[in-house]
Amino acid sequence: MIEKEIIGLAGIILFFILLMLHVRVALAMIIVGIAGTYALSLVLPYIRFEPYIMQYKSLLWESMASYELSVIPLFILMGYLASHTKLAQDLFIGMNAILGRFRGGLCITAIGSCAGFGAVSGSSLATASTMGKIAYPELKKLGYASSLSTGTLAAGGTLGILIPPSVALIIYALVVEASIIEMFQAAVIPGIIAVLFFILVVMIQVKLKPELAPLSEPMTKEERSKALKGLIPVVLTFGSIILGLGLGLFTPTPAAAAGVFIIMMYGLYLRRRGEGEGLTLKRLRDSIVETGIASAMLYFIIFGAEVLKGFFSRSGLPQAMADWAITAQINPWLILIALLVMFIVLGFFMESLAMILVVVPFLWPVLVSINGGEYVSASDAAFGMNLDELKIWFGVLSLIVIELGLITPPVGLNVFIISKIAKDVPMIETFKGVMPFFASEIVRIGLLLLVPSIALFLPRWLS
Repeated sequence: MIEKEIIGLAGIILFFILLMLHVRVALAMIIVGIAGTYALSLVLPYIRFEPYIMQYKSLLWESMASYELSVIPLFILMGYLASHTKLAQDLFIGMNAILGRFRGGLCITAIGSCAGFGAVSGSSLATASTMGKIAYPELKKLGYASSLSTGTLAAGGTLGILIPPSVALIIYALVVEASIIEMFQAAVIPGIIAVLFFILVVMIQVKLKPELAPLSEPMTKEERSKALKGLIPVVLTFGSIILGLGLGLFTPTPAAAAGVFIIMMYGLYLRRRGEGEGLTLKRLRDSIVETGIASAMLYFIIFGAEVLKGFFSRSGLPQAMADWAITAQINPWLILIALLVMFIVLGFFMESLAMILVVVPFLWPVLVSINGGEYVSASDAAFGMNLDELKIWFGVLSLIVIELGLITPPVGLNVFIISKIAKDVPMIETFKGVMPFFASEIVRIGLLLLVPSIALFLPRWLS
C-alpha cells in the first residue's frame, strides 16, 4: 500500500473518530476532506491544495443548484404538509376501519398507516415521529403491550425509506447515476413484501400471546364510512405520483409538485369546511420553515459528501480496494454479503442519508469491478446482470440494510424517536419489540439475494 492510500485509510479512521465524538456528519466529512487533501499535497507534488480550496465556491453552487436535487425539498414539504393538515390522522383512522376488527389490528393499522404516510412523506424519521404521536396513545389506551406497541411503530417507520417516493431512493439514484423512476419502480414489490412481513410478525406474536393485544370495540357503519373517506387524499396523492411516474406522464420533480398541490388543496378544503382543521397560514408557514431547515441539513450533508468524495478519489483508495477484490479471487457473493454486513454495522453509528452519501460511493466501484466492469453483459457478469440492473438491485438491497440501522442499537434513530413519544416505556423494551421485525428484514434480504427479479421485475416489465 503506497502513501496516498495510507492517507486515505487514515482519513476513514479520522472520520469515525469524529462521529464518535458527536461531530456533525457534514462537518466531519468537510474536516476529513480538507485535512486529507492537505496531507496528500505534502507527499504528492502534483496535488495542489490551494486550487482545491478555490473549487469550493463552484462545488457548493453545483451541490445546491442541481435540478435533480430540487425534488428533495418538494417531497419534504409534502411530508410536513401531510402532517400539519390532519392527513396522517385520517390515514390512521381509515386504516383502523379496515384492519382494527382483528386481534392486534391496531398494530397492523399502524404498519399500514406507516406505509401509506411513508409513501407520501418519503422520510422514515418523519413517518416514525408522525405516526408515533397519533398511534401510540390509542395503543396505550386499549392496553396493548408496550414492547409490541413501540416496537411496531419504530419498525413501521422504516418503511418510509423504501416505499416510493423516498428521499433516500432519490439520493441513492443520484449517487450511482441510476434512473430515479426505475428505482421507484424497483422498490414497489420489496416495499409491499416488507408490509406483509411486518403484518405477519404481529399476527404470529398475538397468536402465541393473545394478552399482548386486546380486541378493540367494533366501529359502527357510519363511523366506518366516515373513516374510509379520509383515505381518499392519501390514495389520490400516492396514486398520482406512482401512476404518473410509471406511465411516463411526468418526471420526479413535477410528481413531487403534484403531490404538494394535492395535499395543499385538501388542506384548504378542510379549512373551508371549518372545525379548526386544515391548512392555516400558521401551519403553512411552519411547514415551509421546517422544510427549509431539513433541506438545508440535507444540502450541507451533500456538499460535505462531495468534499469527502474528492479526497477519497485523490487518495486512490476505492480503486485500490476494487483492484484487490479482483486479484484476491474471493467469491463475489461473499464480498457482497460482507458489504451488506458492513452497512448494518455502520448503521450503529451513522444515519441513513450519510451512509448513502459517504459509504455507497466508496464501495460502489468495488461492486462494479467484481461484477465484471462497467460494460459487462448480463451473461458474463458475476451477479448475472448488467451495470444498470446492478445499480437497481444493489440500491434496493443497500437501502433495506441501511433501514435496519434505524432500529438497531446503539443508535436506532427510530427507537429514540418513539422513546421520546412513549416516555413511560424503557428504551430496552422498544429494542426488544423491534427484534422480531429485524428478523423479518433479514429474511427479506435473503429473498432478494436469492431472487433478484423481485426488485428487477417491474423495471424490466415497464421498460
